Amino acid sequence: MSNEEIAHDFFNVIKVYKDGRVERLLGTSTVPPSTHPENGVQSKDVVISQEPAISARLYIPKSAATSSPQTKLPLLVYFHGGGFCIESSSSPTYHNYLNTLVSEANVVAVSVDYRLAPENPLPAAYDDSWAALKWVASHFDGNGSEDWLNRFADLRGVFFGGDSAGANIAHNMALKLGCEGLVGVKLIGIVLIHPYFWGTEPVGEELTIPAAKREYIAALWRFTCPLSIGSDDPLFNPGKDPKLGELGCEKVLVCVAEKDVFKDRGWHYSEVLKKSGWKGVVEVIEAKGEEHVFHLLNSTCENAVAMKKKIASFLN
Repeated sequence: MSNEEIAHDFFNVIKVYKDGRVERLLGTSTVPPSTHPENGVQSKDVVISQEPAISARLYIPKSAATSSPQTKLPLLVYFHGGGFCIESSSSPTYHNYLNTLVSEANVVAVSVDYRLAPENPLPAAYDDSWAALKWVASHFDGNGSEDWLNRFADLRGVFFGGDSAGANIAHNMALKLGCEGLVGVKLIGIVLIHPYFWGTEPVGEELTIPAAKREYIAALWRFTCPLSIGSDDPLFNPGKDPKLGELGCEKVLVCVAEKDVFKDRGWHYSEVLKKSGWKGVVEVIEAKGEEHVFHLLNSTCENAVAMKKKIASFLN
């Protein structure tokens, strides 16, 4: 067998060779934590677990250093995107985004670095994210292992957020919290940016999406979650989850983009959530003329700035 024979090829994202090698075509570069030279946001990396390997990048806004000890800030737990198989909390894409969002919203943030498929197929990312949340919760009385959370974070004002696959994680963590509870954490809301949801039955205008593209999405899910039942797995299609009404927060903000293949799934999510018996408030905002995760690719464009301001308002 040639060592160049390919077992899986997801164009522009990831290749897996038959000899087991994994080649990531995006999302492999990293940057260190820092103090932002313009907005003063500080960041640092922390190890949550050695085995399995789970870490996070923490962010505090400039105001945290100058406010009184009694003034605690909302806490955003953020999950990065990348189809569950690329990117990290230390990538320049997410480091830059969290720096600007933390400054704009004046919140503390924990950006979770979960294990990636295919080396660690789902549910590893969900398990790691829940472990990270339990670690966050361990700071509820101000006696946790991480000083920044003890001093600056209000665990009675917690939000989950993420983009694409990270939005999928944010939803599933909020649902797990609603079903099982998490002592020490009061989850106020979740922000789902271009959420990575799907299903076998097309919704909205999905029938106009080329069949090859729809199959690519379904195949990537099967690749990252090989034990899944497929695109109607409740982890991937929340409308199929009988427990959806137990979502553990009081408000949800869904951000969609007009030209994003996942746009109709975001709208559909809001509709099924309203019908589920959930008692909270869900809002959807749509960025006209934009593609999937446009705000990460062009963070200073008018729609990206407007979305950031909307999210900052939601977090306060």
